[in-house]
Amino acid sequence: MRNLLFAIVISLVVGACACASAGSRLTDDQRLEIHRAHAGAPVRSFQNFGTLYSWTALGDSALTVWTRRHQAYLLELDGRCPDLDFSHTIGFSAQGGTVFAGMDSVVVLDRQNASFPCRIREIRPVDTKAVENAERRARESSTR
Repeated sequence: MRNLLFAIVISLVVGACACASAGSRLTDDQRLEIHRAHAGAPVRSFQNFGTLYSWTALGDSALTVWTRRHQAYLLELDGRCPDLDFSHTIGFSAQGGTVFAGMDSVVVLDRQNASFPCRIREIRPVDTKAVENAERRARESSTR
């Protein structure tokens, strides 16, 4: 009986924690809106020499890539990109370290290592500090 009561209490605590953290998460649409709001004018290209610092999918037709800790670019794609939301690995079709809008693609690798090239329509530099602050404020306001 005591073990059953302990298991119930643990389940309730874990469930409460999951609900609290789910309430503070932003949707892809909210995050995309924030990234767009803090992105500059479109640029033709950016430099990427093989290793991204980080990246995040913003739905199935946009993502932000960090080439350095405080240097990021919002990439808007031509239409939907299969498995972008679920992939752990992306690359670029670019040769020579420069990624061009309209020419190059984001290459999404799925679980079977099949690749899906998704053409980059637009590249915009992102104010990373402004995005971090805006996302934090949005999460805080959603928990109130």
